[in-house]
Amino acid sequence: MNILIKGIQLNNQISDIYIENNIIKTISSPVESIENVPDTVIDGTDKAVIPGLVNMHTHAAMTLFRGYADDMPLTPWLEQKIWPREKKLTENDVYWGAKLACLEMIKSGTTTFFDMYYHFDATAQAVLETGLRAFLSEACFDFFQSDLTEQSKKRIAQGYEKFLENTDYQSKNTISYAIGPHAVYTVSGGLLQWASDFAKDNHLLIQTHLAETEGEVANCIRQFGTTPVRYLKQLGILSPNLVLAHAIYVDDEEIRILADSGVSVVHNPASNMKLASGERFQFREMKSAGVKVALGTDGCASSNNLDMIEAMKLAALLGKVWRRDPEALTCNEMLEATTLTAGEILHQNIGVIQEGMQADLCLIDLKTPAFTPNHNFVSNLVYAANGNCVDTVICNGRILMQDKKVPDEDGILENAARQAFDLVGR
Repeated sequence: MNILIKGIQLNNQISDIYIENNIIKTISSPVESIENVPDTVIDGTDKAVIPGLVNMHTHAAMTLFRGYADDMPLTPWLEQKIWPREKKLTENDVYWGAKLACLEMIKSGTTTFFDMYYHFDATAQAVLETGLRAFLSEACFDFFQSDLTEQSKKRIAQGYEKFLENTDYQSKNTISYAIGPHAVYTVSGGLLQWASDFAKDNHLLIQTHLAETEGEVANCIRQFGTTPVRYLKQLGILSPNLVLAHAIYVDDEEIRILADSGVSVVHNPASNMKLASGERFQFREMKSAGVKVALGTDGCASSNNLDMIEAMKLAALLGKVWRRDPEALTCNEMLEATTLTAGEILHQNIGVIQEGMQADLCLIDLKTPAFTPNHNFVSNLVYAANGNCVDTVICNGRILMQDKKVPDEDGILENAARQAFDLVGR
């Protein structure tokens, strides 16, 4: 599909953007010549364009648990509420939970997400149907039991082989396979090492939760004699293909270790605050040391929504308040973390609007109170707006939402709600 966006605000200038297939072909004011007549022309009047947002850490199908178990600490929340229900998850549950998540992400401007959950194919099917770009890692646990370790290895290896054989996944080229060992307290060192080696051998990304709570760090020291980052270093799995979710409780030396190893980190401000995991995420120190830092929402059971525009605001405000420094984090840094930096971590040609880049774009409705007056567009986007300001979403050159409407919204909402109540009632 070839798309022409006419008269759109880009970097405080009015431009025309021509998309050919899935690539940004031309940016000019106006487009001087087009080789092919566009299939679709979008009027950009009173709209601005930004790169598609990237949610670098979530558990998509946990939309089914939205509002189910709130106002609890992390450990009892997991052990008493979430894990018992997740044992009953079916592929159909995950499909509808992921379909709802995809709808919510499209509605709020996310075009790419990095997921960790069960039933890879169910989530992948939802992604294919809605048109998003996704890195999907099936969560693995072995709870330090050798039989579960072998089962996890087998499932990952077979899952990747099945992924490579799936012509839909390969032809669409918008789904990537990744590995998701849950955490150091649920996954043995042997399985972590195996997963890391498998990921390196197959050029895959690997994501795990790390140093999310003080309790996790204390337990790690008791069990392994050192802190989580140092434990991973001892295991030999720190590498540029490793992405750490949370990493709140790390010291200066550990930040240097992460930077020297090329490890990336995802800050999840909503989840961290809601579960009271901790507020002192060291964004500035990590970035200064050379660690790539992106943003995520975490799953809807702990963050309650998948709104990356809200996540940018929360990250900026949280970083300011614990430092007592209004200059600590800026709106521009947050937008960069959610676009360009995330694209670099994922090794994707996304995150910036330039000729030759993948056509992942969001059109923002400027005719709203949040953008009135519009002294500073990025400031208004991060501090004043939320996901409701997104008017049109294009991913991989395909229009997923236009005029704030996504195909079959009502059907997705109805089926997902029915599936959620059925799940928690089992």
